[in-house]
Amino acid sequence: MENSPELKALIRNNAHLFWHTKDSEKENLPLPVVLEFFLNYADKEQVKNLFKIVGIKNAAETFFKQIELMGERSNYFPFLQNYFSLYFKKYAL
Repeated sequence: MENSPELKALIRNNAHLFWHTKDSEKENLPLPVVLEFFLNYADKEQVKNLFKIVGIKNAAETFFKQIELMGERSNYFPFLQNYFSLYFKKYAL
């Protein structure tokens, strides 16, 4: 599934978050990767913009699927995983 123009623009404006990815590939990263890097490295306003574009329920579903699949080997920082688990349960579910 291709990213929306709004999501591509957000990724482009925050390209520094994806330092490990070639510039030509950044805009087409899948949502789980984008979400992971935004939650781990972006500031509050950038995360809010991501939620506006992809929807908080969609972000929450993606987040919990990642956590379930990765188990204890999650790529989220532990304190952020805990915070967003509580945040999504309160505001998105």
